[in-house]
Amino acid sequence: MADGGLTLTETVSMAIGGMVGGGIFAALGVVAVAADTLAWFAFVVAGLIAACAGYSFVRLNRLVGGNAGPMTYVERFTGSTTLAGMVGWTFVIGYVGTMSLYAFAFGGYFTELVGVASLSGVPLRPLVSVLVVAIFVGLNTAGAHASGRSEELLVGVKVLILLVFGVAGVYYGFTHGELVTGFEHFGVGPVVAGGLAFVAFEGWELLFFDQDSIRNPGRTVRNAVYIAIAAATGLYVLAAVVTTDLVPLPVIRRNADTALAVAARPFFGETGFVLVAVAALFSTASALNATLFSSARLSKRMVADDFLPNRLRGSTGDEPTRLLVVLGLLTAAFVLVGSLDAITSFASLAFITIFGGMSALAFTQRDSLVTALVPGFGAVGAVAAVVSLLSHLFSAEFDTFVVVVALAVGVVAVELLYFEREPIAHELHEIEDSL
Repeated sequence: MADGGLTLTETVSMAIGGMVGGGIFAALGVVAVAADTLAWFAFVVAGLIAACAGYSFVRLNRLVGGNAGPMTYVERFTGSTTLAGMVGWTFVIGYVGTMSLYAFAFGGYFTELVGVASLSGVPLRPLVSVLVVAIFVGLNTAGAHASGRSEELLVGVKVLILLVFGVAGVYYGFTHGELVTGFEHFGVGPVVAGGLAFVAFEGWELLFFDQDSIRNPGRTVRNAVYIAIAAATGLYVLAAVVTTDLVPLPVIRRNADTALAVAARPFFGETGFVLVAVAALFSTASALNATLFSSARLSKRMVADDFLPNRLRGSTGDEPTRLLVVLGLLTAAFVLVGSLDAITSFASLAFITIFGGMSALAFTQRDSLVTALVPGFGAVGAVAAVVSLLSHLFSAEFDTFVVVVALAVGVVAVELLYFEREPIAHELHEIEDSL
C-alpha cells in the first residue's frame, strides 16, 4: 500500500469511532435494564464474542489474500453467491438498525436537553430523530463528509469524555461505598444483555471494506481490530459500572435512552448531565453520518456485484444518491415505528448473526488457522446469545419479540426472493408453458 495510507493510530481511531460513536450512548440503558449491576459483565461477554469474530475476519482475510470483504470470504469458502449476497444484505439491514438506534438516541438526548417533550401535542423525539436522518442524507448526497482529521479529533474527545466520566464515577462510587460487583444478579439477565450489547460492538468490521485506503492493511487492520475491541470493551465496562451502581434501576428504566447522562448527575451535578448529553449528541450524530456514508458505499458495491437491484444505482456520479435516500427512508421508518428495545434487539441480532456466521466459517477452515478454539467459541457464543435473546423477548417482551421476528423473517424472505428470482421465474415460465 502507498505510504499515504492510514496509519495504525488512524485505523484504530476509525474502529473505535465506529463502535463508541453511538452504541454506548444508545444501548447502555437497555443493557442495564436487562442485567442491572451486572451490565458490565454483559459487555465483557459481547466483547469476547466480538473479539472471536475479529480473529475470524482477520484469518479469513489472510486466507483469501487480503483486501477482501466478508462477502468474498463466504463466496470463496462456500461456493455460494446467494449466501454471500445474503450476508451483504444482513450487513446493510444491520446498519439501518444501528442508524435508527443512533437517531433514536439523538432525539432522546435532544429533548432532554431542551426540556421540551412535544410541540402542539406532537412528540418531539421522533420528529428530531427523523430530521437528523434527513439532514445527513442531504449532506452525504451533496458530498459533505467529515475529514479524517476531524473524525480522529472527534473520536478523541468522545473517548476522553467517557474516560473522565468513568474514572470520576468509579472514584465517587468507591468513596461513597456504592460500588458492587453485581454477581448477585448472575443468571439469565446478563446473558440476554450480552446479546443486546452486540450493537455497541459493530463498526470495527468496516475496516475490511476500506483496506485499500490503509497502509500495510494486512498487519494494520489485524492490530487495529484487536486494539479497538479491547479498548471499547474497557470503556463500556467503566460506563456500565458507573451507571448501574450510581443510578437506581427504576430510574434507568424510565430514562433508558439517556441513562449515561443521568448517571453523571450524582458526581458532576447538572453540569455533568449537560456535558454527557452534548457529547451524546455529537457522538450519535457522527456515528449516524459515518454509518450512512459507509453503508451507502457498501450498497453501491453490492449493486455493482448484482447483490442489489441495478435500479438502485441511480446516476453515474460519485455520490450514490438513490441508495442514500433509500437507506434514509428505511432508517426513518424504523425510528418512527420501532421502540428502543425493538431497534436495539433487531440491530444486535443482525450483528450477532454476522459475527457468529463468520466465526463458523473460519472454523470450517480450521486446518489453516493457528487455533480453532477462538472461532469455535465465537460461533457457539453467538448461537447462545441469539437463543437467550429471543427466549427473553418471547417470555418478557412478546410484542418486541413479534416485531423483531417479523422483521427478520421479512428480510430473509425478500433476500431469498431476490437471489432465487431467476430459478423462480424459470419455473413460472415452465408452468405457464404447460397450461
